[in-house]
Amino acid sequence: MIQLSDVTLLRGSKVLLDGASAQVFPGHKVALIGSNGCGKSSLFALLRGELSVDAGDCAVPADWRIVSVAQETPAVERSAIDYVIDGDNYLRGLQQKLSEAEAASNGEEMGKYHDLLAQAGAYDVEARAATILAGLGFAQSQLTAPVTDFSGGWRMRLNLAQALLCPSDLLLLDEPTNHLDLDAVIWLERWLQRYQGTLLLISHDKAFIDNTVAQIISVEQQQLIAYTGNYSSYETQRAERLRLQDIEYRKQQDKIAHLESFITRFKAKASKAKQAQSRIKQLERMETLLPAHHASQFSFEFKAPIALPNPLIQMEKVMLGYGDHIVLEQVKLNLVPGSRIGLLGRNGQGKSTLIKLLAGVHEPKTGVFTTAKGLNVGYFAQHQLEYLDPQASALLHLQRLDSKATEQQHRDFLGGFGFHGDEATGPVAPMSGGEKARLVLALIVYQKPNLLLLDEPTNHLDLEMRHALNMALQGFEGAMVLVSHDRFLLTAVCEEFYLVDSGEVAPFSGDLDDYRDWILAQQNVDKAANAEPVEDKPKVDRKAEKRREAEFRQSTAHLRKQIQQSEKAMEKLNASLAKVEEELGRSELYEADNKPELMKFLDQQATLKSQLEDEEMQWLDAQEQLEAAKDAYDISA
Repeated sequence: MIQLSDVTLLRGSKVLLDGASAQVFPGHKVALIGSNGCGKSSLFALLRGELSVDAGDCAVPADWRIVSVAQETPAVERSAIDYVIDGDNYLRGLQQKLSEAEAASNGEEMGKYHDLLAQAGAYDVEARAATILAGLGFAQSQLTAPVTDFSGGWRMRLNLAQALLCPSDLLLLDEPTNHLDLDAVIWLERWLQRYQGTLLLISHDKAFIDNTVAQIISVEQQQLIAYTGNYSSYETQRAERLRLQDIEYRKQQDKIAHLESFITRFKAKASKAKQAQSRIKQLERMETLLPAHHASQFSFEFKAPIALPNPLIQMEKVMLGYGDHIVLEQVKLNLVPGSRIGLLGRNGQGKSTLIKLLAGVHEPKTGVFTTAKGLNVGYFAQHQLEYLDPQASALLHLQRLDSKATEQQHRDFLGGFGFHGDEATGPVAPMSGGEKARLVLALIVYQKPNLLLLDEPTNHLDLEMRHALNMALQGFEGAMVLVSHDRFLLTAVCEEFYLVDSGEVAPFSGDLDDYRDWILAQQNVDKAANAEPVEDKPKVDRKAEKRREAEFRQSTAHLRKQIQQSEKAMEKLNASLAKVEEELGRSELYEADNKPELMKFLDQQATLKSQLEDEEMQWLDAQEQLEAAKDAYDISA
């Protein structure tokens, strides 16, 4: 296991960890959380052996294969699939030695390396690499394209694919979802759920953390604090502890009252649609967990827009595209004050293209596109970070927008976005991606937009800033269109979803669970469409077919029984887990006198989650064996 004992870790003169201790057991999946700059990435470097502790001890099993995602991608002419396989240095080394043995006509060595290559998975590595690349959004035609053809974000996907393909005992993932869209995030979740090694994850995506880990290690005041369960469980435990211990909780009452009012108003007008009910549950949960975020340095709100024309934008039979390529057609969409729309759809289907039309970056090819007089657009996209003046400070950027306000007023405003003291007057150039994103958001908020267009606004933002943005968006009075892979944000702030797919933009009636199911169904459709065409077969021999079916049923009876048993067990475990987590929601459980009972429930929660994960793996293995048996017996269903 990984054992950190009284570790002190410095970066320059800054103390990141001071006498911190933690342990991670083999096979556990753990999220490392904390504010930007607290030392999470430095801790990863320590585990990789790139840094040394300044005091204390860091022990990692010497025989563990440690894999992480490369941060740089060389501009090479290697094909995408070959580049991904190149990440497995051991396999490539064996292939090189086999080539040398073949050149020397050394039959004994050739046999030896063929065996080693088989053990290393060399003979299905291309199929595995292709599966991973497809899951991360690469089209079949892109697998043979050179690395130089891909943009920076897609090259980072190639690096992630390298890490996932390599055999590993310890997998270190630092913000793996930053360059992914929602369907790729959903695929990655499923992959990590099946991963057999030890996972350490840094992420600011609550839903992603919830669905992939069963333990949280939080960097708090230069210490490593362990919490049992996923991120939602961490928030519950931390919120209850702060309710009992911190008098600052009283300052949260005005925010709670605000959110209660918003929930009441939303319930009054919300339909019974699944997405509306999902949002109500999310908002109510946010209200309960507010104390967990009381110490956040981020706090801001959208002021009322100067004007709220109705409608803000009207679209009728709009066609969008580039040159002769048509991306979307027959688009009908009206935006009015209060519209809260989340755009769903696979990569490359036109979500960002539609947002760019709304932002005035693109013009429609045909159709009616009308904007209201007084339209004031606040547009956030990743490329806008590049438009910041690298030599100017955050304060100067704001002063250029409004020269009438005093410097103190500007400083007070920037403080809500985490720019305090010298941070407000330092140049943009050395800022991190998260700091630049916060500054762009600050400039947008300051201008009081009546239409917000947000294209992946949470990339690079830490969990506390995401929470502050979520809270601020609840009170926004204008219209909003959001593209994001952050499902927590989508569920909390969007009242309706539109699906962008196959050249169309249409209302999506379900919630994000339904969208996940739709994505998985589409992946199966694509897989079937890309399958090799089957040659015409001779006339079916019905007797032989019935005999195969009988043999199949007999040989797979134990698998079907295992699947049924696992499904029943998972149902019981989920029910038990729900009861335990309901108990953990009781505030009195966190009083000092009830600590033994609290620990009992936390142990039960951890045990049930572990048992549930084991049952899910058994169910999945049985399903995969059953599918393989169907192929072997040529059974179609």
